[in-house]
Amino acid sequence: MARLTRRDLLATTGAAFAAGSFGIIGRASAAEFTYKFANNLPATHPLNARAQEAAEKVKSGTNGRVEIQIFPNNQLGSDTDMLSQVRSGGVEFFTLSGLILSTLVPAASINGIGFAFPDYDTVWKAMDGDLGNYVRGQIGKAGLVVMDKIWDNGFRQTTSSSKPIVTPDDLKNFKIRVPVSPLWTSMYKAFDSAPTSINFSEVYSALQTKVVDGQENPLAIISTAKLYEVQKFCSLTNHMWDGFHMLANRRAWEKLPEADRAVVAREWNAAAISERADVAKLNAGLKGDLEGKGLAFNQPDPAPFREKLRSAGFYSEWKGKYGDEAWALLEKAVGKLS
Repeated sequence: MARLTRRDLLATTGAAFAAGSFGIIGRASAAEFTYKFANNLPATHPLNARAQEAAEKVKSGTNGRVEIQIFPNNQLGSDTDMLSQVRSGGVEFFTLSGLILSTLVPAASINGIGFAFPDYDTVWKAMDGDLGNYVRGQIGKAGLVVMDKIWDNGFRQTTSSSKPIVTPDDLKNFKIRVPVSPLWTSMYKAFDSAPTSINFSEVYSALQTKVVDGQENPLAIISTAKLYEVQKFCSLTNHMWDGFHMLANRRAWEKLPEADRAVVAREWNAAAISERADVAKLNAGLKGDLEGKGLAFNQPDPAPFREKLRSAGFYSEWKGKYGDEAWALLEKAVGKLS
């Protein structure tokens, strides 16, 4: 994959998904277990391409006993709908952001704490290690099965129509769109910003009409949603990292023979590792693409932002919400925050 361009990668993964997955969905299955995997990402996203590869390996590795059908792009409903379905057994597998899963498992959003992770090495050390194990344990207590490896959604960046974000002072009174989530609202209030919760489907028009001055999202979303058309600046704040947990319905999981469960878990986890590399490659190319479309980039120093959150009581507040055990595991990976 290392020699492919971003365009090649998208074309290849999209074609692979289309050729493979829709063939599976469309034909009668002779498998003993036919399970659905639902997600909210486009068919061309590396997550779906790698999931398709995993599904093929699962079918081969179980001698055709287990077949996984892939339903991308919210085909089976919103995240909330699909979370209900994976809990009830309407779908057997589902990938979900920990920031959204936190409505059921509060600890699942801890990876989104503002300016906690300085880089990907720290993310994977935490999420493949003790902090991730803690979160997965909490997910298990909520009645779901979760795979060991989390998939990458990426670091979130800040865009603006009026000015680059260089220091915390630039966020003061800044009208920024945030998802409907208390973690985002709490963080931007700590920066004395003016956060406004808006559904993503309305973000472009809100930026275009100046209802808000800016927003924050991973580069891939800034690109695919064409937010560069209504924004001038992109500050690489890396203020939050988010990933997707691979969840399974417990009853469906336990119906699988133990040997088949081992195959499925192995292939899902291997696919997650491959997807991480794909996303890193895509992000590396996206900055140049977006610069070519007129977006001006800058790289702020995260230290003053972290200090502002500390002095405003943001970290102390969320330490109280997550509890001492979870917070200690976070700080073990990233260093002292509160």
